Amino acid sequence: MNYEKELNHLKNNLEKAKSLKYRAEARLEQLKRQEEDIINELKELGIKPNELDDEIENLSQEIEALFNEANKLLPKDLLEKK
Repeated sequence: MNYEKELNHLKNNLEKAKSLKYRAEARLEQLKRQEEDIINELKELGIKPNELDDEIENLSQEIEALFNEANKLLPKDLLEKK
């Protein structure tokens, strides 16, 4: 067995692992900052993060109701030409 070759191989793998670790840590920090920014935006809009799903559902229903209302206001002959 070539110990020097094996040692170099282990050193290279260790350096690769360190590099991956540093990149993962940097990405994690970036994602944490992004999460904080999103939470702050939600707070500015008066939405609590744990109520986000409910808010999305409410807005979807409101949009659907507005589309229905807009369609009711259109002249019937325009709707038939689709």
